[in-house]
Formats: sequence, C-alpha cells, structure tokens
Amino acid sequence: MSVTLEKGKTISFYQAITPIIISVFGVYLTIGIALGILPKFVQNTLGYNNLIVGLVIGLQFLSTLMTRAYSGKTTDTKGAKKSKMSGVVLAVIAGIAYVLAVYFQFNRGLALALLLLARIIHGVGESFLVTGALTWGIGLVGHSNSGKVMTWNGIAMYAGIAIGAPLSIWLGKSFGDLPAFLLIIVLPFVSWLATAKLPSIPVDKGHTRTPFYKVIGAISGQGLSLAFSSLAFGCIASFIALFFTEKNWGDASLAFMVFGACYVLTRIFFASFPDRFGGYKIALISLIIEVVGQVFIWTSVSKTVAIIGCGLTGIGFSLVFPALGVLAIKKVKPQMRGTALGAYVAFVDLSLGIAGPMAGLIAGWFNYQTVYLFGGISCVLSIIILMFNKK
Repeated sequence: MSVTLEKGKTISFYQAITPIIISVFGVYLTIGIALGILPKFVQNTLGYNNLIVGLVIGLQFLSTLMTRAYSGKTTDTKGAKKSKMSGVVLAVIAGIAYVLAVYFQFNRGLALALLLLARIIHGVGESFLVTGALTWGIGLVGHSNSGKVMTWNGIAMYAGIAIGAPLSIWLGKSFGDLPAFLLIIVLPFVSWLATAKLPSIPVDKGHTRTPFYKVIGAISGQGLSLAFSSLAFGCIASFIALFFTEKNWGDASLAFMVFGACYVLTRIFFASFPDRFGGYKIALISLIIEVVGQVFIWTSVSKTVAIIGCGLTGIGFSLVFPALGVLAIKKVKPQMRGTALGAYVAFVDLSLGIAGPMAGLIAGWFNYQTVYLFGGISCVLSIIILMFNKK
C-alpha cells in the first residue's frame, strides 16, 4: 500500500508510520524505565509504604488523564506534529527531575516531591505524545487504516515498557539508580530525531469543534470497557516486582519481558484483525484471554505459573485498545479525530491512575497476590460493558 503526501510524493504505509513508531518507542522506553526502577527506589531507598508506591506510579497516568482534553485540542488546532514534539520535550524535563530526586535522596521528603513532579511532567508529556502520534499516523495513511496505526503504535508503547522495565532493573542492580534515570533524559532525543523530517498534516481551522464532554459521551461505552481492561495491566506494572520479591522468586524482569513479548507478537501477527473481523468480536475474545491470565497470577504457586499469567494477560490486552478504538473512532468526524483519540486514551489514563493506589490498598489489606483477583474482576466488568456497547 502506498500513501501520497504533500507535493505529490508517494511512500509506502510503513515508510509513513515507521518514524512515528520509533518516536513513540523512544519515549515509552523512558516510561518503562521509570516503572522498573521506581517501586524499589520509593520503598527501599526512600522508605515509603505500598500506598506511596502506588501513588507515585499512578500519578503519571492521572496527570495524563487531566491533560487529554487540552492535548486533543492542541492536536486538532495546531497540528499533530507540534503536539507530539511537545511530548518529547516534556519527557526530557521529567528525566531531569528524576535525576534530581536521586541526588537529593538523603532528604526523602524533597526526593519524593521531585519524583511526584517528575511523574506529573512525564504524564503530561505522554498525553501530548500519544495523541499527536496517533492523529499524525492516521492523518498520513487514512482512516481505513486506523486500526493498523493504533496497533503499531501500541506495539511501540508496550515494547518500550517491556524492554525499559527489565533494563532499569538490571541497571539498578549493576550500577545503581542514577544511570537508569539518566537514560530518561537521553532517549527522548532519539524520539525527536526519528520524526524531524516527517511531513506534518494539514489542520482544518475552520471546523466547528464539538465540545470535549460530547466527544467523551459518544465514545464512553468503548472507553469504559477499555478502562476496566487496563486495570489488569496497571496491576502488573505497579506490583509484579514486589509480588515476586514477596514470594522469593527473584526479580520480575522475565515477567515484564514475557508480558511485553506476548503483547507485541500478538499485535504483529494479528494487527489487521480489528479492521477485518470487527472491533466487538476481537475485543470480546481478547478480554476472555486477559481474565484467564489474571486468574493464573492470582492462583499461582510458582514463578512459572505467574509468568504464564503475565504472558496471557499480554496476549489478551494486546488487541483490546485497537479493537475498541475502531468502534470509537467511527463515532466522530475526521476533524475531531485528535480530540476523540485524546478522550479515548483518557480512559486508559483514568484506569492506570487509580490502579496503582487501589492495588496498593489491596496489597496492604491482603497480599500482593490478591491484587490480581482485583485485575481479573475488572476484566469481567469490561466484558459486561462491552456487551452493552456492541456498536
């Protein structure tokens, strides 16, 4: 398939979106690095409890949620390229704040404040990056390929997390916390360079904008289903490392890698399924697999079973986002695509923002394993919501 850009230049589908995928991957590596190093840094180095760990992890997603409306508006009115590049700059600033937290770790209150600031900035950057990247990609290759664009961007996102988390765990064990946080400053420059020469897409400034709350209302069914399904991923991201430590199973690098590998491979081999077979059917099958994965972790009696559960969760969660997204994006006009995608992804932010603190409370009341019962129940609720929103 070829795509015609401005001035009549024609390039292939993958030539159009590959730079965007590389760019998203670069920034999501920084998000994965933070997820891998922060729980132990907050708990072991700074000496805070599970609730604070969950708060630090979840704050990024909440700040992303709070800025989705603005990032969507910016994308639609000022251009997807500008929005995406703004996300890259903010990721660098977040990295600087993380590094300062390491330097001031002797003052745990100041270090925590710097971490919270870093998480907020990181979250705002993620908001601009993802909304801009998705809108840019769909604008370049056309609405008929929206499922593929969301699928490949999702590969970049979760591959970044799957590689970044174990990488930071290894760096932390081998060289201490500082090198991992320094990478968060460096990697966004890769993201910047990848798309520096990619052409922008035109902005329709004369279009009458639909209010953000109406856009949310239009896609709320798919958004809520996405939110509940994302809680399972939030449980893995927040507490799988501490769960493995509690069980004396060693570090959780392999769990992150298996989740990420299964997630990515599912998207690579089945990227076209939401467009070919319909969002509802693919989402339903995916959610059932995700429930099974969470049950495996909840009932695990060995490291192997827990890792299999992470893999099944990755397979199930992989196509939920593009499958539901195909249904959601049909409900808005092309000129509102950035706002709609911002609203849609906001449901993920809401989910991941509350997943950390809620999982922290559950772990405190019961144990880390019970967190994954909560994740499984959330996926069941997602299935129920999906059944009431088939179109």
